[in-house]
Amino acid sequence: MTLLDRIFGRHEDSSKSVAKDRLKNILMHDRADIPPHIMEKMRMEIIAVIAKYIEINDNDLKVDLERADSEVALVANIPIRRIKG
Repeated sequence: MTLLDRIFGRHEDSSKSVAKDRLKNILMHDRADIPPHIMEKMRMEIIAVIAKYIEINDNDLKVDLERADSEVALVANIPIRRIKG
């Protein structure tokens, strides 16, 4: 890693950062009191509704909980291939 990468916070994903991100997600799910099986069911239902109108890229789709201040938000990043006509 170069000095500029360290200064601007650019780095390769290490196993440490991946584990840290997973732990954050687990803690957010626990704090939101949403069991994992309910979160997965909700994710699948959201995808099903959106897929009726939009062709999406399932491989890069991401639905997560994010913590902002004292609130937890459901955030979806859904790559769109095309609008269905």
